[in-house]
Amino acid sequence: QLQASGGGLVQPGGSLRLSCEASGFTLDNYAIGWFRQVPGKEREGISCISPSNSPTYTYYTDSMKGRFTISRDAGKNTGYLRMNSLKPEDTAVYYCAAAPTDVRCSLAEYEYDEWGPGTLVTVSS
Repeated sequence: QLQASGGGLVQPGGSLRLSCEASGFTLDNYAIGWFRQVPGKEREGISCISPSNSPTYTYYTDSMKGRFTISRDAGKNTGYLRMNSLKPEDTAVYYCAAAPTDVRCSLAEYEYDEWGPGTLVTVSS
């Protein structure tokens, strides 16, 4: 199972760090992806990181570059998404997911077979 946490209410320009903790399996062999969904819109991929046992590769969609940072801690079996300079349009439910791969990562949802229930991020003054 995956459990995303760390969401909440934050003012525009603020920061949050989301966590994605795995239980029942080891995340080392999985790429971690972060996705988000705004009510009424399709879920979109925003960032991913390669498995721990492969060269580090990260990917961000253009609107996240420079604001969001993805990372992982193998010892804690957890992935993270640090979000800075948050904007009202970042308001969404954020999901983490794990893809069993041994190379890089992608934001193709079909590659991810483990999903967490999501955590709500609200950016508002």
